[in-house]
Amino acid sequence: MASAEHASWAQQLQSERALLAKAEIDIEEGWRRVRNQQELLDWLQQAGHDTEQAERLVNLLKRTLVEWERHRTLIVQRVAYLEDQLTSH
Repeated sequence: MASAEHASWAQQLQSERALLAKAEIDIEEGWRRVRNQQELLDWLQQAGHDTEQAERLVNLLKRTLVEWERHRTLIVQRVAYLEDQLTSH
């Protein structure tokens, strides 16, 4: 039974590591989008355009990324837990 449990933890660990890699890429890409949107917002402000919607979008993107980073933290914790389970059993 312990062998099946070990295999299950190993499979879960592999899945969580894949999720972590995707989360890292998504977060990096998200911050790139925030920077691009902020540059556009700056340009609009300098050109004298109404920027209310652009400002809302920048803030929404930032709040979304904060949540993604929290989710990444949970994945990191899960990876650490699974690694501990694999090494201690």
